[in-house]
Amino acid sequence: MNIREEKFSIQKYLENFRFLEENDLFSNDNGKTKNDRIEVQGREYPRFTNEYWTSRQRQANSIHEIAYRACFKPQLPRFFIELVTEEEDVVYDPFCGRGTTAIEAALLGRNIIANDINPLSKILAYPRLFIPTISELERRLSNILLNENAKADMDLSMFYHPRTEAEIVSLKNYLQERKESGKEDKLDLWIRMVATNRLTGHSSGFFSVYTLPPNQATSPERQRKINKKRKQKPEYRDTKKNILRKSLDLTTDITESPRQQLRKIGSKAKFLTADARHTKEIPDETVQLTVTSPPFLDVVQYVDDNWLRCWFNGIDPEEVEKKITIVKTVSEWCDVMADVFKELYRITKPGGWVAFEVGEVRDGKVKLDEYVIPLGTEAGFECEGVLINQQEFTKTANIWGIKNNERGTNTNRVVIFNRVGGKK
Repeated sequence: MNIREEKFSIQKYLENFRFLEENDLFSNDNGKTKNDRIEVQGREYPRFTNEYWTSRQRQANSIHEIAYRACFKPQLPRFFIELVTEEEDVVYDPFCGRGTTAIEAALLGRNIIANDINPLSKILAYPRLFIPTISELERRLSNILLNENAKADMDLSMFYHPRTEAEIVSLKNYLQERKESGKEDKLDLWIRMVATNRLTGHSSGFFSVYTLPPNQATSPERQRKINKKRKQKPEYRDTKKNILRKSLDLTTDITESPRQQLRKIGSKAKFLTADARHTKEIPDETVQLTVTSPPFLDVVQYVDDNWLRCWFNGIDPEEVEKKITIVKTVSEWCDVMADVFKELYRITKPGGWVAFEVGEVRDGKVKLDEYVIPLGTEAGFECEGVLINQQEFTKTANIWGIKNNERGTNTNRVVIFNRVGGKK
């Protein structure tokens, strides 16, 4: 179906099972989509439930494998990018996180704009558009001097062996000097990204002793308790070796063609660190598709979660936390998202799309898609319906006590909006 010639219809599209199967757009053992309708403010909208994107459908590219809090699978943005955009179209994510939408769009030859008020987002996402060769990385790492007597300006002994700590501090100092002197290049940014991702985790591939979770830092006090309970103490980790090891993992699927593709898109990419309600850097009516997952109602303590990553990157976490809008009620969340939708309407091209992913929160009692529909329509969009992707939780999710249809975010609930006209 050519979306440039025919108005997109979710119902028409999803009911064409032969088209779905031939194009491998979903993988479901029974081959059936559950169709029903959702009523919001006296109006009905189509709702479709199936397993549209899974790990079996298409393995995600290895370049995505960066740990980050509450990130969705790359198959989700790919589904919509392939469906409603063409090469060179602009794809946007106002809540970029680890950069899943941006990286996937770049792999598919779309231009990208990414925004996240958390500066760690750009640190983790932008460098993956400029992937070095392993030989380049080895040469650069070999030239970084490691001071075996270096020590952090805080007690990190519960996380790191003294030699590992000295190497981390040496890397930190090297990157800081390169940045302050204006010499920081794409290779330095890659090293910063990988090192930031390796600071703490649960295997020998990380710099730290065993700790969980890998995408946020536990407190020193909590780590001491973990060490005591597990009867462990930090062992030496070779930081350069682990950076190379993770880099090899990230680039498993990267041949010269996608490397050049990512670099081409990266040279034009916009990465913003702004409030998603106020993105003046984005011109009116320029975005063909927004795929995003906004922060939900969980109260995230930015300083507690990111203190170690911020320390390594010279970021003041308390200053970042002041800029983050924290909401505790559905009403407050809706007030914030209403303004986000107004901004999305401004920047979306006539005929453009928004795929707004929300989950079931508070043990499934709050279904945010029912709140999102009026927010989008009041901003000027037409709601085309809701796609619900039924998912099986991974082993990692089950470790944290999340079980299908019982707790946590049980499904991807994606509300689809279209900007059908000109300026409102």
